[in-house]
Amino acid sequence: MGQIRILSDQVANQIAAGEVVDRPASVVKELLENALDAGASRIRVEVEGGGRKLIRVSDDGHGMNRDDALLAFERHATSKLRTADDLLSIATLGFRGEALPSIASVARVTLETATGDEAAGTRIDVAGGKIHRVEDAALPRGTTIAVSDLFFNTPARRKFLRAESTELAHVTALVTHYALAHPENQFDLLSASHTILTAPPVARTAERIFQVFGKETLSQLLPVAAEAPFERGGLPEPPPWKKDPEQPLRDPGSLRLSGFYSKPELQKLNRNSIYIFINKRLIRDRLLMHAITEAYRNVIPPTSFPVVLLFLEMPPEEVDVNVHPAKTEVRFRQQSRIHDFVRDSLRTALIQSRPAAGFLAALDSQPTASPSLMPPAASPLPGAPESDPAGLADAESFHLTPRLPLPVPGSLPFGERSVDGRGLPDGQPMANFVRSFDPEAMGAAANALFAPNAAQTAGDCRPNYNGAAAYANDSAAAAALVEAEQSASSLNRLGSLKPLGQLRESFILAAGDDGLWIIDQHVAHERVLFEKILRDRQVERVQRQRLLMPMLVELKPEQMVVFARIAEELEHNGFEVEPFGPQTLAVKAAPVGLEGAELDRTLAEVIDQSTADSGEPFRNEELDRLRSRIAASIACHSAIKINTALDPKRIEWLLLELAKTSHPTSCPHGRPIALLYSWKEIQRAFHRI
Repeated sequence: MGQIRILSDQVANQIAAGEVVDRPASVVKELLENALDAGASRIRVEVEGGGRKLIRVSDDGHGMNRDDALLAFERHATSKLRTADDLLSIATLGFRGEALPSIASVARVTLETATGDEAAGTRIDVAGGKIHRVEDAALPRGTTIAVSDLFFNTPARRKFLRAESTELAHVTALVTHYALAHPENQFDLLSASHTILTAPPVARTAERIFQVFGKETLSQLLPVAAEAPFERGGLPEPPPWKKDPEQPLRDPGSLRLSGFYSKPELQKLNRNSIYIFINKRLIRDRLLMHAITEAYRNVIPPTSFPVVLLFLEMPPEEVDVNVHPAKTEVRFRQQSRIHDFVRDSLRTALIQSRPAAGFLAALDSQPTASPSLMPPAASPLPGAPESDPAGLADAESFHLTPRLPLPVPGSLPFGERSVDGRGLPDGQPMANFVRSFDPEAMGAAANALFAPNAAQTAGDCRPNYNGAAAYANDSAAAAALVEAEQSASSLNRLGSLKPLGQLRESFILAAGDDGLWIIDQHVAHERVLFEKILRDRQVERVQRQRLLMPMLVELKPEQMVVFARIAEELEHNGFEVEPFGPQTLAVKAAPVGLEGAELDRTLAEVIDQSTADSGEPFRNEELDRLRSRIAASIACHSAIKINTALDPKRIEWLLLELAKTSHPTSCPHGRPIALLYSWKEIQRAFHRI
């Protein structure tokens, strides 16, 4: 008898489930994507036991008839593909036809669906991949899928699930992500006893960020938008140009980027605060991660990462999403084009915005590993230890995990707290509004927010923009206010500041229309020198000075190997160095401003930072990084030191030169240069406002 046999459908489905479904959040992801593909405008997600006991996703999409509902549980049955050519231009979030049969093979599933055009809807019960009951039911238009007892027939897989709080955090992160990507839809996330997230539809992404995370988070982010055509016929392309991030594409065949990026003082210790969507699909991609990191090079420390929320739109044929079972990884047809577009767009936005770091905000700007998109007054997840309030100590986090407010003992019922003009308690965002799940209170809240006004029809459920709960309008006004404050606090004003003097001969104090500025004289001069060195290197006009006597520098054998590799670039940057024995270098000339011990330290620093490079010839990207490292080291050791007295003319010159730089926000190593103690902060400190 032969050794090869065909697997049964049940085993094949469970194998597919191992690729598609690894935790409750994976189930929510597949069902959410199906709901969005079905044209739903309202999506409600309910979970119990972190998703182990129950996951219920309801939508008001177009629904299915009886035949389609039965076919949906067959493997590779889909309404989104017809031919193999369709795989080359996938425009939907789901397309494989594996989600429902894979989920049904490892759980108990109840599907309720109706199209609204037939006399009755359809209810189907499936357990372990087998259909147990099919019957007609009176149902509204849309689809509801309930998944209970996840992995009940695969206990080994169930053991790999984490604590309930951790699984709930992953589900919360996922729903939050899709709420950000689809601000025009309503998303509700509820656990067994409380509402975690309520996000009514809004018009702009900025409003959604304000709605979910609050004004404080939105104030730490800056908008970015760029659009450029793809290469066609080998013709050169214009650079990306800035435009309104909320406007639709002018050219459907172009590449468009929109979203938000953080100010340089907001830094994280990992990449978990970088969120990327391709055609509104949540993905993770090393190419784009690298592009974002490169955009912030020499703006923040190399060991820190920004907070970025990016939406890329492009023709479906330019991106292949059929490379991973969970559809979280993609492949681009023009990889280098996409990489450079994202890097240059973010870099250009950073140069143009030049955001000033607030004095009080900078006090808390140390890099942290916690999520940054976090609403205020968050409460710990239920069951999480005090040392790990988010319940994420063991989570291999790729998604954002916001600490959304959950119920606390003694929470006040809806309507018993002071409210602001939006009908929201104490000015908190909607996510902080409902502290406990009270059906009557929730109904009152829904009626207050969605009550039709005189200009609306009885069936129109859009928010009431004329009443006290005109939430979207108020959030738009708040977003506009934040953008106005950001533009007013730009480092473009450095050249018009009035110097007041020095603080301990280390920090420059200057007055401006927007408040009191404090400038670190060393890192300010370092930024000026850094950009000058790069410009001089580009035109081969680096200034050097010859030493009266050669300086001898002792190196280790491995350092001599590195020196041989970077010797040519060192020479282009003003160094004249040659071997003087097996482990000794003789320095005969150096860039202007370097001498003595500073010259020795600069050369050793550049060599040490280059030890990780491979022995192959430099690529353009590696050569750029090497030049930046050399320029940063020269600038750091040549710049004005702290505890150095400066006369008024020297201070004025430094401020004017700093204003001309591309990135006056931070030194090449990421330290902040200038802090603004704003007029509002000064007034608040003296209780004037």
